[in-house]
Amino acid sequence: MWRRISAHLHRSPWRSAQQQQQQNLRRINQQQRLISSVSSTSSSSTTTVPPFQKTTPLFSQHSDTILSKGKKTVEDVMPIATGHEREEIEAALQGKNLLEMDYPEGPFGTKDAPAIVKSTYDKRIVGCPGGEGEDEHDVVWFWLEKGKPHECPVCSQYFQLQVVGPGGSPDGHGDDDHH
Repeated sequence: MWRRISAHLHRSPWRSAQQQQQQNLRRINQQQRLISSVSSTSSSSTTTVPPFQKTTPLFSQHSDTILSKGKKTVEDVMPIATGHEREEIEAALQGKNLLEMDYPEGPFGTKDAPAIVKSTYDKRIVGCPGGEGEDEHDVVWFWLEKGKPHECPVCSQYFQLQVVGPGGSPDGHGDDDHH
């Protein structure tokens, strides 16, 4: 019985794949030794073929010259960029920081001079951590809407929304779409 099992293991696919891999490694080592011996003994300069093939570049080869000439598109810088990465590159090419609206900083907002929060939509969820030092409090979350300043119920800081871009509803539905 044990003889049959061991004979079966010698013929298993993973074992033959492992043997094939070892043979391939031996063959590659022999080729590399042959190339190095030929290149070291020949008096003329010969070029050796690299063992790896060149793949398609992620960045355009001409991105530096294209950017200096003023042709600025995402495809010129990184042809495979999609989604949020593409939006970040587009903003960078326009000289904007897409993420600056995610972490607003500034003075304490008052009724006369509210703290400005940027958004690409007509409303946004905002968290108020309070002032600095002893004026800090647990974060209070609320919806901030375009044209409606909001006062934090804990620290009385005022916030106002500044729409950057096309605006619209964050859920993709306008106010007129009632089904």
